[in-house]
Amino acid sequence: MKHPGFTYLSIIFVLFISCKNEIKIACVGDSITEGWGLEDQSRSAYPVMLDKYLGDGYSVLNCGRSAATLQKKGDLPFWDCKEFYDVFAYEPDMIVIMLGTNDTKAQNWNHESFISDYQALIDTFNTIPAIPEIYVCLPVPVFETSWGINDSTLTNAIIPILKEAAGRNSLRVIDLYHPMIGERGNFPDNIHPNEEAAEKMALIIAGEIKK
Repeated sequence: MKHPGFTYLSIIFVLFISCKNEIKIACVGDSITEGWGLEDQSRSAYPVMLDKYLGDGYSVLNCGRSAATLQKKGDLPFWDCKEFYDVFAYEPDMIVIMLGTNDTKAQNWNHESFISDYQALIDTFNTIPAIPEIYVCLPVPVFETSWGINDSTLTNAIIPILKEAAGRNSLRVIDLYHPMIGERGNFPDNIHPNEEAAEKMALIIAGEIKK
C-alpha cells in the first residue's frame, strides 16, 4: 500500500511540472488590446479570447494600455506604463506586440523615432531571461479618422516600418490589418473592435502561434 504522503507529493510534482511547461504569452498593445469599449474586458478582450482558443498549455496576460504609444515621446509612452513592467514580471515565452495606432496622431508621429523606438522595444524585450519569441502585429485598420488616429499614416508609414523591423530581427509577422478590412461593421467607433471582431482577432493570432 502506498503511503498517502507519497501520493500527495506525486500530485504536487505533476502540477508543478504542468505549470512549468505552460507557455506564457504577453499581449502588448494599446486600447485595442486592453479591450476598450467592450462590455466586459475581462471576458471579451482579444487576449482573453486568445487564451481560450489556445487552450491547455498556454497562459495569456493582457498587457494592453489605453492611449499608449510605441514612441517614447508620445502622449502616453508604453515605456512609462505599468503594463510595460508587467511584461518583465511575467517573464513570458512569447510576446505579441500591437502598438502604433496612437502613434498616427499628428502630435505623436515621427518617422525616425518610431523606427528607433520599435527596435529599442525589441531589444529591451530580448533582455528577458526566457528570450521570448516576439510576434510583430500589423494593427487593425482605422476605418475613419478619430481622435487624430488615421489610416493613412498607419498604412503608408507604420506598417512598412513594422515589416522591416520584423525582417531585420527575424521575427514573425501577424497581419491583423488585411484580414479585418471587411469588418468595419464590427468596429463601432471605427477604431476599436466589438466582441465579434476581438474574437476574430484572437482566432487569427492563435492560428499563427500554433503554426
